[in-house]
Amino acid sequence: MSLQEFWFVLIGVLFTGYFVLEGFDFGVGMLMPVLGKGSDTRRRVVLNTIGPVWDGNEVWLITAAGAMFAAFPEWYASLFSGFYFVLLLILVALILRICAIEYRAKIDDPVWRARCDIGIGIGSWLPAFAWGWVFANIVRGVPLDADKQIAGSAADLFSPYALLGALTTGLLFLLHGAIFVSLKTGGEVRADSVRLAQLLLAPTALVVAGFGLWTQLAYGAGWTWIPLGVAVLGLVVAAVAVSAERDGWAFTGTTFVIGAATVLLFGSLFPNVLPSTISDAFHLTIDNASSTPYTLKVMSWAAVIVTPVVLGYQGWTYWVFRKRLTVDHIPAHTGLPLGPAKD
Repeated sequence: MSLQEFWFVLIGVLFTGYFVLEGFDFGVGMLMPVLGKGSDTRRRVVLNTIGPVWDGNEVWLITAAGAMFAAFPEWYASLFSGFYFVLLLILVALILRICAIEYRAKIDDPVWRARCDIGIGIGSWLPAFAWGWVFANIVRGVPLDADKQIAGSAADLFSPYALLGALTTGLLFLLHGAIFVSLKTGGEVRADSVRLAQLLLAPTALVVAGFGLWTQLAYGAGWTWIPLGVAVLGLVVAAVAVSAERDGWAFTGTTFVIGAATVLLFGSLFPNVLPSTISDAFHLTIDNASSTPYTLKVMSWAAVIVTPVVLGYQGWTYWVFRKRLTVDHIPAHTGLPLGPAKD
């Protein structure tokens, strides 16, 4: 395996980790109004399922973007300039969600908390669908010209395939989030999340299967039938486990679906990193978009040393906060009043 191939695979692994971990964060944020309906205590239970881990999950995106910048600067430059507006919207949405989560409990006021919940919703719904749209366009190809700039109009990026990609990640993260809440809660919140997961299973399976089959037939390689098959198997496991209320197996199933779908996308892309719909000569590949061999070599040693430490620490974090939550675990509000204190 060449250094270029190694870093392409590593970036794929980083995005896989991001979609698996941040996927249920997005799902929880999208489902807060539904699973937390009628009670702020219930909403706090739902939000607290990701409270100790959501910020660590976002590090996977930062690392993936940093690895892309260092290993494949031409890919990074063309992608982030061509998709600038959408990626900026994702960034703003993530910042909004961060502020809403962090400051929701700082003020003891129902109006304040309602506004923060809106911020959490926007910061969850928008990236959940936008990432599918972005990666579908990457796999499908963009009008990349000889100057490595994405030409054409915005309408070129709103193909049926790209829109189906957006719907796929949106529904898949919704299901993933519902199952994660059922895994992390008890009582009525868990019961409602299980019922919601059962309702989401059929439409999610239909959309995921359709998008996966389209990707394989139009852009896939021979070996990418394997991740497509794994994704289908994961959907079956999730469906059976949700029906049997086996939360751990259901979460494992959706985890494999997301992971396999990401492998399918990166496998369909390889050896390109950004195909051109104008001419094959304008494709960005792992060879013509990469950094120098010396840069890749230094980065590889750093990745080999640091990555196991980071994975170990994050795994330990999930183990520490593995207990289920119920409304009985939620203490009274301790935030400050919204207005000035009264004498």
